Amino acid sequence: MARESLIARRCERAVVTAYSELRQIGSGDMAAFQACTALYRIHHPEASIGEARRLVAEWIDHHLVRDATGPTAGCDCG
Repeated sequence: MARESLIARRCERAVVTAYSELRQIGSGDMAAFQACTALYRIHHPEASIGEARRLVAEWIDHHLVRDATGPTAGCDCG
C-alpha cells in the first residue's frame, strides 16, 4: 500500500502496515488490533494500554476504514 509511505510517524506507519498485512493473511480483526496495540507500545513504552488502544483504533479507522489522507491525531514522535 503506497499510502504508508506518506505517513510521517514511524509508529503510525508501522501500525497501519502491520494491521493491513495481518488482515490480508487472514488474522481476525481483534487479533490484528491487539498485535498493533502491542507494536505501538514497543515504539512507546511510556503509553498506557488505553492510550495505545485509542491511537491504534483512530489510525486504523482513519487510514483503512475511511481511507482518509489528511493528518491524524497521535503521538508527538516524528
